[in-house]
Amino acid sequence: MEINISSEVCSQIPAFKIGVIHYEGISVGDSPQMLKGRLQLFQESLYFDLEEKSVNELEGIKEWRQIFKSIGKDPNRYRHSAEALYRRIQKQNYLPSIQSATDLNNFYSLQYQVPIGIYDLTKLSGDIALKIGQENDEYTGLNGRSNSLHNLLVSCDDHGPFGSPFVDSDRAPVTMDTKNALQIIYLRPSLNTDQCEQLTESLMNMFIQIHGGNGQFKVIGCL
Repeated sequence: MEINISSEVCSQIPAFKIGVIHYEGISVGDSPQMLKGRLQLFQESLYFDLEEKSVNELEGIKEWRQIFKSIGKDPNRYRHSAEALYRRIQKQNYLPSIQSATDLNNFYSLQYQVPIGIYDLTKLSGDIALKIGQENDEYTGLNGRSNSLHNLLVSCDDHGPFGSPFVDSDRAPVTMDTKNALQIIYLRPSLNTDQCEQLTESLMNMFIQIHGGNGQFKVIGCL
């Protein structure tokens, strides 16, 4: 499976980068208490931090809001997934434990202030392309609604869009039955390649520690 970033994305976001991790032989289940505890404590800490500052002031959140704006999407109406998590915590609407893969995604998304998607590889087909959504692109998201993808970053396989830093589709979510997965970290363009590789490898190592199996990672960028 090849993963490519479209020339249109690169022309509008020249320093755009993603971290990509392929997992094989993983076992998804209830989160271990260590992960549940870290996620809960981190959210409580963030809640108190957000009493003194705006979500929009956070560097990662601000950077991804600018990306949405640069490709033609109003960041006040369409919030990237990391910002949506932060705004939940600001209202003390803490994220419950769902399952180990989702919980770890949420933890790292909060820690690094970036959107992260994870997908069941058996539900994807062919190569992956990151594009900017066209006027008629849409899918049913994990939020249970039909979502227009126009002027949003989207990840597409042979069957069309399946993921976005806005909200993922309901076509390829990781479940308790998932054994092979693809994880996409929508990195901050301001990070250099070494920082991106360290972040991506750190997430991969923690994921494998919890889920077993093995993984391979790489950072793909426009430059």
